[in-house]
Amino acid sequence: MAADVYAEPPHVGRGGWTWYTASAGWMYQAGLEWMLGFRLRGATLLVDPCIPRAWPRYEIDFRYHSARYLVVVENPQGVSRGVAATELDGQALTRGAAIPLADDGATHRVRVVLG
Repeated sequence: MAADVYAEPPHVGRGGWTWYTASAGWMYQAGLEWMLGFRLRGATLLVDPCIPRAWPRYEIDFRYHSARYLVVVENPQGVSRGVAATELDGQALTRGAAIPLADDGATHRVRVVLG
């Protein structure tokens, strides 16, 4: 998100001032945190999206220190929001629970099902 787009040669079409306007931070919050529901809180992760009903699924590949988290959000019922189930490495988590993150060098799989 650029604050201005240059019209003078040789920079025609280039945008500038992105960090000065904090637009990157706002895009992070709006897109990643509120639409995709990806909310990092210390050593835990909350996934509570609000997405278009037409989205069948999306994936996030996230690195937490030495660990890798492959997050898959499935939307089999075509809803906009509402987490029905969350799994970490194949184990069900309590509904609404935060996902604990570990700095263990492993690859973890997170599955979130909307419904």
